[in-house]
Order: sequence, then C-alpha cells, then structure tokens
Amino acid sequence: MAPLAKPKLEALEARLAVLPRPEGGKWITKARDAARARLAEMGLPGRRDEYWRYTDPSSLTSAAPVPAPLFDGVFEANPFDGVERIRLVFVDGVFDPKQSGQADLVGLEISRLAEVSGADIHWARETYGVLEARGQTPVARPLAALNTAFATDGVLIRVSGKARVAVAIEHVQSSETSDAMLHHVIRLEPGAEFTLLESGTPAARFNGVMEVEVGDGARFHHIRTQGRSHERRINTHIFARLGAESLFKSFTMTANGRLTRNEAVLELTGDDGIAHVAGAVVGDGSAFLHDDTVFITHAAERCESRQVYKKVLKNGATGVFQGKILVQPGAQKTDGYQISQSLLLDGDSNFLAKPELEIYADDVKCSHGSTSGAIDETALYYLRSRGIPKADAEGFLVLAFLAEAIGEIEDEALAEAIRNRVEAWLLRHRKAG
Repeated sequence: MAPLAKPKLEALEARLAVLPRPEGGKWITKARDAARARLAEMGLPGRRDEYWRYTDPSSLTSAAPVPAPLFDGVFEANPFDGVERIRLVFVDGVFDPKQSGQADLVGLEISRLAEVSGADIHWARETYGVLEARGQTPVARPLAALNTAFATDGVLIRVSGKARVAVAIEHVQSSETSDAMLHHVIRLEPGAEFTLLESGTPAARFNGVMEVEVGDGARFHHIRTQGRSHERRINTHIFARLGAESLFKSFTMTANGRLTRNEAVLELTGDDGIAHVAGAVVGDGSAFLHDDTVFITHAAERCESRQVYKKVLKNGATGVFQGKILVQPGAQKTDGYQISQSLLLDGDSNFLAKPELEIYADDVKCSHGSTSGAIDETALYYLRSRGIPKADAEGFLVLAFLAEAIGEIEDEALAEAIRNRVEAWLLRHRKAG
C-alpha cells in the first residue's frame, strides 16, 4: 500500500499524540497492535474519502474535542424507565458502579473490558477486533480501528440462554470537554436470546464500537436512543456476524446533536439468517447533521435483510443515508430490502442518499428505494378539517411517517417508549398552528 499523503499522516500523528497506549494481556495487546497497523495504513478519514463526502469528519478526528455545553435536560427521565433491566451506567465514558446494577442471572455473564484486559485468556479474544477487522473490507472504517487500538473500557456480555431481562447501557455527559471511547463485545451462544438497550449522551465527543457474534438459532435485539444534547458529536459502529437461522435486529432513535454518524456492518454467514437495521431521526436546525452508513453482506443461502431509515428534518437540518447490500456468489434465495426516506418540514433542509446493490447470485430478490418530500398537504387538510390544530396534525403525520422504522421493534413496550420520545420532541419543537 502507498504511504499516507502528508495531510493524512499529520492528522493521524496529531490524534495519536494525545492518546496514551493502553496496557493489557497478550490477547488484547495483539488485537490492539493489529488495529494500530490497520490504522497506520488507512489514516484518519477525510472529505475526499468516498464514504465521507457528505459528512465532514474533522471534529471526530481532531486532537481535542470541540466543547459541547451541557444541555439543560441532560438528566431527563430515561425512556426505558418502565422496562425491567440491568443498568450499566457510564459517566463521560467512565463506568459508575454506584449507579449500576448487579447481574445475577443464569445464562448471562457480564464483565468489563477494563477488568479483564490484563488477563492472558478470555472468551472475548475470539471476537474483540476480529469483526471490526473483517468490516474494513471493502470499505475502510479507520475510526473503528482507532477505537479497537485505544479503547480501555466497555462491556463484555456472553449469553448462553434466554435472558429474562434486558441489559441497559446508560450514558451521562457531565463535562463539556469529555472525549470517550467504549468498545463492547456481545456473544450469543447457539439458541440464546438477548435484548440490549442504550440511552443517553456518552460525551462531548464519542467513538463507540460494538462487536456482536450471533450464534446459530440465537436472537439479538438492540434498541438505542441517542440523547438530547445539542452540541454532541458521535460516531458509532456495530459489527455483527450471524450464524444459521439467527436473528439480529437493531433500532436507533436520534434526536438533536451536532453530528451523529452511525455505522452498521453486518455479515450473514449461516443459511436462513435474518438481519434488520432501522433508524428514526428527528433533527432541527442548520447545525444538525445525521449520517447512517450501512453495509450488509449476504454470504449464505435464504437470508433476509432489511434497512429501514426515516428522517424528519426542519430549519436547515441535514440527513445522510449510505446503504449497501452485497450478495456474494452462492448466496441464492437472498431477500434484501432497503428504504431510506426523509420528511422535510421546510425548504432549507437536505437529505443526501446513496443506496447501492451489488449482486453476484442469480436467484435473489433485492430492492432499494429513496424518497424525499414535504408533508402531504391533502392529509394535513383532512386532519385540520376535522378540527385538529395544525401543529397536532403535523405531529400525527410525522408519527405515521416514522411508523415503519419504529415497527421494526418487536417488543411493543419498547416501541411505545420510542413513540413517546418522538412525541416529546415534537411537543418541544412544535409551531403554533
């Protein structure tokens, strides 16, 4: 590979200069060294990179984070407060044992990266950095490699049965200059079932990686809300590998924030697997930019994938969607579906979409679509003619627009929690009608 261009080399050196090299046992040191080598070849992302041309990564790659003033509602009620769960709380990326709960459930093993990284042997060594490395081809994801090389904490969860309650990773930002990295590893043994919840604002700047190994016949559910802090900058990555007859479902609800980029890289390696990823976004203001970048690889027969992303944008907000379905040779009977849509509540907001299909099998059913438009005036008139105020009518139509994405959540109680969060956002941002 050719040496890095000078600007990329200088940016990488500046970023690495402020990151202390973490210590650990043999398995994690090996994984971190390999990630550093990958990063040295790729360099940090820039606007000239194909998958960053819609999103400026400079605030994610700078040596120091841009300060993010604390939002007044940072300690608002957690959207999952009505759900039985085991709480794991991180404040500015640092685990808080006082606010966290204890896990004592049969079939559920929870530990922290900071606690086990000094060991020479741990089950996570089979996954840590492995799925991230696989996800670097054919598209480079240097911020994920940076995380693997330098993250010092995160949760490691192994599930060997059907978990009775969900585990919730809850984030709190308490510093305007917090700069956090967390790396989570989730492993579902064959036949296991598990639900992971995430909520809150991790830090002023956050780089997160989650690697998920879903065994044959296992079922994984992930529901995430990204908090109300207006100035936060976040880049998250999910790397998942699915076995035969397994199910992976991930849904993210995002409201506000300065810059959010959520990446999902999923690989269906066993026959009859199912992988669904979905997102609902509501953004207000010209400073808002939200980017969903998804890559799903079908490498086995009779697998199903769904990408469902809906964005509601107003007052100059920008939404980005980059989604790809890759069907490898031999992945016959593939069923792939991709939809990305935006609802623009004014003439100043923007939606940029890059849907892609790459198919090397001849017996497949794949489709993609992307649309962008305003609220249906006929539907709005119908509701107003029934005496419904304009702001309320618009709210009903927004909820109807987001319904397909929220519908990807199987648990109705969790889906209702998300709908309540959307309604609360609409109430705060409504205009008198």
